[in-house]
Amino acid sequence: MGQCYGKTNPTNDNDATTTIVATGDRNQTPSRPATPRNGAVGVQSVKNTPARSSNPSPWPSPYPHGVSASPLPGGVSPSPARASTPRRFFRRPFPPPSPAKHIAASLAKRLGGAKPKEGPIPEHGGTEPEQQQQQSLDKSFGYAKNFGAKYELGKEVGRGHFGHTCSARVKKGELKDQTVAVKIISKAKMTTAISIEDVRREVTILKALSGHKHLVKFYDACEDANNVYIVMELCEGGELLDRILARGGRYNEEDAKVIVVQILSVVSFCHLQGVVHRDLKPENFLFTSGGDDADMKLIDFGLSDFIRPDERLNDIVGSAYYVAPEVLHRSYSLEADIWSIGIISYILLCGSRPFWARTESGIFRSVLRSDPNFDDIPWPSVTPEAKDFVKRLLNKDYRKRMTAVQALNHPWLRDDNRPIPLDILIYKLVKAYLHATPFKRAALKALSKALTEDELVYLRAQFKLLEPNRDGSVSLDNFRMALARHATDAMRESRVPELLTAMESLAYRKMYFDEFCAATISTYQLEALEGWEQMASTAFEHFEREGNRVISLEELARELNVGPSAYSFIKDWIRNSDGKLSLLGYTKFLHGVTLRSSNTRHH
Repeated sequence: MGQCYGKTNPTNDNDATTTIVATGDRNQTPSRPATPRNGAVGVQSVKNTPARSSNPSPWPSPYPHGVSASPLPGGVSPSPARASTPRRFFRRPFPPPSPAKHIAASLAKRLGGAKPKEGPIPEHGGTEPEQQQQQSLDKSFGYAKNFGAKYELGKEVGRGHFGHTCSARVKKGELKDQTVAVKIISKAKMTTAISIEDVRREVTILKALSGHKHLVKFYDACEDANNVYIVMELCEGGELLDRILARGGRYNEEDAKVIVVQILSVVSFCHLQGVVHRDLKPENFLFTSGGDDADMKLIDFGLSDFIRPDERLNDIVGSAYYVAPEVLHRSYSLEADIWSIGIISYILLCGSRPFWARTESGIFRSVLRSDPNFDDIPWPSVTPEAKDFVKRLLNKDYRKRMTAVQALNHPWLRDDNRPIPLDILIYKLVKAYLHATPFKRAALKALSKALTEDELVYLRAQFKLLEPNRDGSVSLDNFRMALARHATDAMRESRVPELLTAMESLAYRKMYFDEFCAATISTYQLEALEGWEQMASTAFEHFEREGNRVISLEELARELNVGPSAYSFIKDWIRNSDGKLSLLGYTKFLHGVTLRSSNTRHH
């Protein structure tokens, strides 16, 4: 299933972790294990325990006989990433707690108390209390009971601890004689209420999400006394990972663009519907056929979840090499998927992973404390636009990452002939703007006048999707209709339309493009741009002429929603000469402040 956990087990074809073990030379092409995998077609195989993955590790360890076989001196990590923390930090006698401990605890809860380090849950046996607990679990899902009458199972195309995936022929109905993929999940392996809910949620998400060409099609869900059967589209072209390996470990830029655009397109669709995938990796993208121009499909929603507007998730799931820093900090949202896309893009362009270590805890430390390497071969030959694209996806501050839609508008991928999807971020930013104070709105309006053409291309595309009225304005109805045009059952399940309720004030007035730009600015994202300082300076000139005014320390604190304890921190933002915000104060005001940051600075 691809969950992170706290121990790397020895890998073979049937018992492998989902983590990717890098080769010693960061420029060496990754390779598959010598043992062939069970099936290169179909939907990714079923749920598994942390010690048993549906996809064996494609990069075998360069140190098959343990750490002692490493050619590097003791205590030196071969990670290609640039360490932002001195090496001596890792030589302390008592290193900081590993995020793997949280992951182990999360898995213990999900898998019924068994420690992930102890391997898979046994198929039979168990203690008497465990058996009693399993007997009390309700494993009835309410799905159709006529699987055998409708489908004829074929060959197995994938296997995991919880079950396996087979091809099947449809015997009757609309899909009669069509070949499909059937994900078979054993009820005997559903040992906790959480694992049962995982299966139920996966089916719910697959049913609710529909209508995107790069999303695997869901056909049916059945059950009997022993298994749950999820019937889906059969993809016979193999995994993206296989294509990467077949190309020697990397893609050229033009071919990489084709792959990344498809990934961003389907992920932006999921995010608009309020679904976060949480396990994006090359193994979870399948090609519909073996052709070079075959479409890709996103599969395996076993770790996915609905996420309400402004909600933060805290359970640690995913695959170690692709997990975002904020996931390890146990507070994340849709941006975690964007980080994973950044990792995939990095691999496509250079053939190696940006964060590497011999153990999961080492990988997590690298993710949290190191920066990707853009200096070694082949990065000097990669275009500046491609490097900037990857860097803006792999920003450790999730607030500064591009959304999937913004990434499609990035200069590296921009194509005027390709339609741009609606971005859910627009709704969130407009909601915040409508609830902001007049002073904050004035600051944002000044900043909007300093936007670059690259930023305006994205905003014009989003404004056009709202289908402005004849006078060039939009109101709440425009936002409502645009959302309705893209709605699926998933959007209602994740309660995305609640954003419209928070935008109710737009029902009584109009918003023209100039104000729309001010309302949809993310200061955090702009701060990630190389030209941020010049942009802020230009914006401050507009602010001085149109919005800057005398403001007291107490009023500024109210604007920032902080108390008297922050006074000593923000008093330097106000000029002594005229009592107005300085350039420093303006940029800090746009960014905002919290009591934690102000108190830390003060002390």
